[in-house]
Amino acid sequence: MSHHSSLFDSYSIRRVRPPKNKIGTSAKHDSAITHVMGTATYVDDITKPQGTLHLAVGKSSHAHARILGMDLSAVREADGVVDVLSFKDLPAQTDIGAVFDGEPLMVNDITEYVGQTLFVVVATSHRAAKKAATKAVVEYEPLPAVLSIDKALEQELFVRPSHFMKRGDAATALESAPIRIEGHIHMRGQEHFYLEGQVSYVVPCDDGGLEVYTSSQHPSEVQQLVAEVTDLPFHAVNTVVRRMGGGFGGKETQAAAWACLCGIVAKRHNAPVSMRLDRQDDMVVTGKRHEFANRYEVGLDESGRILGVDMQLAGLCGYAPDLSDAIVDRAMFHCDNAYYYPAARVAGHRCKTHTVSNTAYRGFGGPQGLMTAEYMMDHIAYTLGQDPLQVRLANLYQDGQSTHYGQTIEHFDLANIMTKLAADCDYDKRRQQIIAANKQAAAEGSDKRLGLALTPVKFGISFTVQTLNQAGALVHVYTDGSIHLNHGGTEMGQGLYIKIAQIVANEFDVDLDTVKVSATRTDKVPNTSPTAASSGTDINGKAAQNACLSIKARIVEFAAEHFEVSQEDIRFEQNHVYIGDKETLTFAEMIQLSYQNRISLSSTGYYKTPKIFYDRSKAWGRPFFYFALGAACAEVEIDTLTGEYKVLRCDVLHDAGQSINPAIDIGQIEGGFVQGMGWLTAEELIWNDKGKLASDSPANYKIPTAHDLPKQWNVKLYDRKNEEQTIYNSKAVGEPPFMLAASVWCALNNAVASLGNYQKNPELTMPATPEAVLKAVMRMEGSSWDLETKADKDTMDSLIEGIEEKGDLYNDKVMPQDVRHAKDIDPKEVAGKQTDEQPEAIEHPNVAGQGVLRTVSESLVPPNIWYEGLARYQQRGMAHVLATVVAVNGSAPRALQAKMIITQDGIVDTLGGGGLEHDVITTARQLLSGEISTTVSKQVKPKISEANETSASAPSKAVRRDAVYTKHYPLGAKLAQCCGGSVTVMFECFNVTPPMSVLVFGAGHVASALMTIPC
Repeated sequence: MSHHSSLFDSYSIRRVRPPKNKIGTSAKHDSAITHVMGTATYVDDITKPQGTLHLAVGKSSHAHARILGMDLSAVREADGVVDVLSFKDLPAQTDIGAVFDGEPLMVNDITEYVGQTLFVVVATSHRAAKKAATKAVVEYEPLPAVLSIDKALEQELFVRPSHFMKRGDAATALESAPIRIEGHIHMRGQEHFYLEGQVSYVVPCDDGGLEVYTSSQHPSEVQQLVAEVTDLPFHAVNTVVRRMGGGFGGKETQAAAWACLCGIVAKRHNAPVSMRLDRQDDMVVTGKRHEFANRYEVGLDESGRILGVDMQLAGLCGYAPDLSDAIVDRAMFHCDNAYYYPAARVAGHRCKTHTVSNTAYRGFGGPQGLMTAEYMMDHIAYTLGQDPLQVRLANLYQDGQSTHYGQTIEHFDLANIMTKLAADCDYDKRRQQIIAANKQAAAEGSDKRLGLALTPVKFGISFTVQTLNQAGALVHVYTDGSIHLNHGGTEMGQGLYIKIAQIVANEFDVDLDTVKVSATRTDKVPNTSPTAASSGTDINGKAAQNACLSIKARIVEFAAEHFEVSQEDIRFEQNHVYIGDKETLTFAEMIQLSYQNRISLSSTGYYKTPKIFYDRSKAWGRPFFYFALGAACAEVEIDTLTGEYKVLRCDVLHDAGQSINPAIDIGQIEGGFVQGMGWLTAEELIWNDKGKLASDSPANYKIPTAHDLPKQWNVKLYDRKNEEQTIYNSKAVGEPPFMLAASVWCALNNAVASLGNYQKNPELTMPATPEAVLKAVMRMEGSSWDLETKADKDTMDSLIEGIEEKGDLYNDKVMPQDVRHAKDIDPKEVAGKQTDEQPEAIEHPNVAGQGVLRTVSESLVPPNIWYEGLARYQQRGMAHVLATVVAVNGSAPRALQAKMIITQDGIVDTLGGGGLEHDVITTARQLLSGEISTTVSKQVKPKISEANETSASAPSKAVRRDAVYTKHYPLGAKLAQCCGGSVTVMFECFNVTPPMSVLVFGAGHVASALMTIPC
């Protein structure tokens, strides 16, 4: 019995054309349409039955403390709460460390980071569980907390022993070198910021087992850990992963805890259990990319060629090992990037701190090692006054040389890639133009500087833990000719499923739409490795190919016997099977015939990566099957006055071998590049001195947006087959492109170096935020970044003169003052209203009313980036406006005393973005251009303290503040705000041509009177 689906072309059509979307074609992502339409099903989208329980965790508020007691009675009595579990309620295994012990599912006695799980609330809804978790009363005994790499090194506090790699005598090479350079670089971590947060859903089965739906890159690990914490054998737990909304390494080990908690509760209550982390909780309780503090000493000859290197890499691992051993190892493997170190000593330390345990992130430590090498190359170039590209090319590996860990360099085409890219993007010509443009800018007093950099990437492909370099697959061919595929890799948006499907279609030479890939399941392909280390296509593709070859071999053997031809005469082509010159069957007919003759049409496939080994005791071996190569050239423009910058152009040439799907590969290159650019320029993880994550939400952690993309962006694939026998001689493309973003950071470094005529290496940190760029600029110019005195508050004091002595600025319950407006407008009261009903009063609104008005103590105002910018603008006598949030009403999400400076062509700092900030910038520029006329009642001269007058960064005495203007913003749809409330912003105009008069206008508690004084 056969059936031909109307979804497929007829075989008569297929016979006269090549199969659709085989390897090498840009087939669309298998979920592209459902992603765009919003119909793709993720874990939290699964329809859940009535009676499903929901979980929330109670979190520690101390980085390091002993738990003296927990009163959970109020939690248990809260609405909707079904159960509350603490450490003593765990039924079996309590430690869920991925490789090494040290990660308890819940705290028993000692908490070691802010956000660690103390207890779990089981409730009838997510909201009820979250609300109840806040009612716990926990008594702590604070203990000393180690929160930095320096402190951990000082105390020799490590989660795992340090590791060392050595080649030759580095000490002797350094001592005998004509030139020696020392440096250090500190790079922060990075939040994964996957679109879909951590989530799990567990359903108890009628046989006592558990079905686990999870957003995890490592289904087998989740299966094993859930089984261990619930005291079940592995075969009783089945893990299912159809897709993830992003992973980036953050779901390799970190997804297991939530599945384990759901599994325990599901078994305890025999009910389905769901748990998802809200974004802020996710950011607080899950690990990040490792922060690193690295130092180096390098010996050179007079030409800039490296003779010897001594490096120390120190990773901030958090409170537990997690995957830190392998991550720091990979940082050590990649601290050479693409450069030959004739003699080297590399030390890697795994520092323990009382913060969340850091984990895998795209690149897995490689970027932290690579950036140390790239920073060192810049340091060499600027010290010797050479072109950084020439220093890089002079130190590249050559075929036949070996790395500092013993791997022989083969098929190393990086010099060709770099020179080809340099020629294609006119590197030499543009470099000379940029040098000339920067000299002209310096002569003309312009604040703009350009930078250019071309950097390479050499990234090793394979898990450094040899055991993980294996994969399995399962292929079924049905009697209608359609094919079912399952494999151990997981889909997180990277296009793995479509690539493996293309491989299967290619093996049978059939159309891609006849192949279906199903969700990754541990009951179909067991003992899977994580989808990580850029190896997903390499190992799972080979396993799927192996399964196809097994099925084809059976069919060919049968057909040769059945039709009495040799096996060499049987060909699978164009959706057909050709039996020599005797017969031609459609693929479905051949499958039907094979089935009728009892030929197995199902097979497992298996693959293990060849050639790799690494003896860690000797720090020597071949840990990588091959190296992925690439290069990028970036051009940037910085503003030396504000530190702001633009990425003007980027050219990328990346070696993906013989690409299986060029569109998917280019998409990965572009996405990896932007994510890497975010790590190096924008994403700043900040903890306070108590160990609490301060950058814990999208409001205070900035990831790249479409506006941050290069204005001109060219991405090309380097046309060369992989010399190693990978799947169709392709190369991995998941992690390597991330490090192409080094070109952007090095271009910023180059722009700052232009201020010192390229003779000194700038002190630019990572990430190179505008503040970091400005700091590097100021240090290059010899200015001090740190303020010698506290921010002056006298100007703010002058604005609250006249307030009645009985008025309480800091009492939220005090009634607002009655404020008069301009004499030609006397609007009626709008007490308690969210909008202003008088359009003519928008520019001078009435802010009197019953709403609660919040203010802030001036002692809380920090000397921030805006103050440095203010000083620099005022020293140069440039027209500018200082905008300050002076009042916040209701739930408006703006910080009091937030400030920004606006000129006609630039800004410094931010009020929080969005429609409000856009309107503030527009108003300020209208003030600067005179489009908004202001009336002066009272000239308020800024009062500069004596200490500030002597400070290099303090505003000049000659500063003239021409006008003070205030505007009230009712928030709502007009400003693209979803919250209520209002914000009042004060505009102080400096060095602007004085208008006829100035309005001194106060809002809320800031002032109580209004006067107009002609100038």
